[in-house]
Amino acid sequence: MKFVTEKKKAFLGLGTLNFRPQFSFLKSIRRWLIVPAVAFLVIALRLAGVLQLVEWAAFDQMMSLRPLEPFDERIVIVTIDEPDIQKIGQWPIPDTILAELIEKLKQQQPVAIGLDIYRDLPVPPGYEQLLNIYRTTPNLIGIEKVVSDANGSSIAPPSLLKEQNQVSAADLVWDGDGKIRRALLTIQPPDGEMVMNIGLQLALMYLQTQGITPEMTANSEVKLGFGVFTRFTANDGGYIRADDNGYQVLLNYRGSLDNFKTVSVSDILADRIPPDLMRDRIVLIGTTAQSLNDLFFTPYSSSLFGMSDRTPGVIVHANIASQILSAALDNRPLFKVWSETVEWFWILLWSAVGMTIGLSYRPTQGIIRILLAGISLTVICYQAFLRGWWIPIIPPLLGLLGSGTAITGYIAHQQRQERQTLMNLFGRHLTPKIADEIWRSRDELLTQGQLLGQKMTATILFADIKDFSTIAESMEPDRLMFWLNEYMNTMADTVLSHDGIIDKFIGDAIMAGFGVPLPRTQESEIAEDAILAVSCAVAMAEKLRSLNHKWKQNGQPTVSMRIGIATGVVVTGSLGSSQRMDYTTLGDTVNIAARLESYDKSFGQGLCRILISDNTYQYIQDLFSTSLVGHVQLKGRQKSVDVYQVLDIQI
Repeated sequence: MKFVTEKKKAFLGLGTLNFRPQFSFLKSIRRWLIVPAVAFLVIALRLAGVLQLVEWAAFDQMMSLRPLEPFDERIVIVTIDEPDIQKIGQWPIPDTILAELIEKLKQQQPVAIGLDIYRDLPVPPGYEQLLNIYRTTPNLIGIEKVVSDANGSSIAPPSLLKEQNQVSAADLVWDGDGKIRRALLTIQPPDGEMVMNIGLQLALMYLQTQGITPEMTANSEVKLGFGVFTRFTANDGGYIRADDNGYQVLLNYRGSLDNFKTVSVSDILADRIPPDLMRDRIVLIGTTAQSLNDLFFTPYSSSLFGMSDRTPGVIVHANIASQILSAALDNRPLFKVWSETVEWFWILLWSAVGMTIGLSYRPTQGIIRILLAGISLTVICYQAFLRGWWIPIIPPLLGLLGSGTAITGYIAHQQRQERQTLMNLFGRHLTPKIADEIWRSRDELLTQGQLLGQKMTATILFADIKDFSTIAESMEPDRLMFWLNEYMNTMADTVLSHDGIIDKFIGDAIMAGFGVPLPRTQESEIAEDAILAVSCAVAMAEKLRSLNHKWKQNGQPTVSMRIGIATGVVVTGSLGSSQRMDYTTLGDTVNIAARLESYDKSFGQGLCRILISDNTYQYIQDLFSTSLVGHVQLKGRQKSVDVYQVLDIQI
């Protein structure tokens, strides 16, 4: 058929004849602005220090969840606990007992002995004996507190050990939550020489026996064996504007008290230890008794259920020494961090992941996938932590959740606006079925609050009451409006029941469309629309028959109607101003349907005259009884068209 061939050609060109501007790119731009906005907010919160505590807490949890490491066999800790103090009978322990302890340790030939006990004053008896031990033990290192701070004033070292240059610092660095996560390797007092931490001093003495001495790299970092000790700076890891005075490093703990070889003072004094336990090892002497309060919060003090036991100071210093030895000799990882630029990109990346998930899935699926992405991020950060990298976890998690939540909220808001726009455009003049189809296809239909022009093939129906003007003159206005509304409601319901939409009411006339606003691209779909339109016209005639019967009984005027139907290419979209916008259908097919309705009003008298175009006839000829009216020239058109009348109407 000629018409079918032309119709197929029209649809082959439909994609290139779409009048809709490409505004979807701008919509995508607006959505993706959420990513940098969320990332900027998270970074701003981080720089303000709001996230510092939770980032430290995440660090602590990863530290606690690491697999247990084996003992560092190079270190032995001599503990002074509550039973030892009870047995000795006093604190501080007398000089004579301390001298005896150090003498017994010397006999086992350790590499170095660290006395992590403040001993600036004599504790008789036995002070001269202790001084003699100081003089004859060159590998004994005492301690002092160099810096006065909120945790106490400075404390002097044993004067003789100071003269012999056998003193190190016991100063530790507390974070804002009272925990120790950094090692202060060296301190430079304003009015004195640089002082090394006791853990560093003991480790250097051990490494010297292995032929390893400190070297400086091109970046002014200290290198010992395999280990390069990168200096801590104020904004490393989760820190914001931290005090980075002195040479500090992030402390990669080996463990707590249970992760080191320990022996009590009482066992040593009673000779209850193997004769070579201390040989070629570092020995640290320190208190572990709760009553002495030389205890500190560390990452191991945190748990999911609150704070647990504190760690003795001697164990902290043992961890510092162990970290240095393990890095230099065993290539054990030292903590490394990214630059701020890389960390910001990391936050931006996970914000983009949240955005992508929010755009790609429905809310329920999106929540599940965002949770899975959060778990993946946590696993990545934990695996990096095991390899010595402290990379941000809380900020990217916030970026992931924030962008996912923001895009979900944005889409929900946008959908509410689009639904309201669609409802304003279409009103109530379409069926729930078509409304659902329109909503599912809203992204293809709606742009910037408008349904912009689309070219498609549809079937248009015009219906009008015959001699309405005469009837209007004979009725009171209120009775006329009531009567006309009854007619309009009945006909509109009939259109909707046949999957059509009401395009507009024009006085007493109705314009309806079948196959709009969603393009119908298959010939079978276009034929279905034409059949539904003609079926609707026949049903409208039957509805009018029922109305006339009712009106006649009520003494109201009875009427007849004319219907014109045409199938062809139309343009659909919203038309109007920003204050008032309506959905409408335009094109030559609309004009043909209107002219068919008004064609030769003296022709085809009866209850309802239905005239259809040749294009419509091609689709319905086998389903309805029709007759050819003729090859006629409709008003306003130069070309003549074949016009058919549907005869399935009882007079």
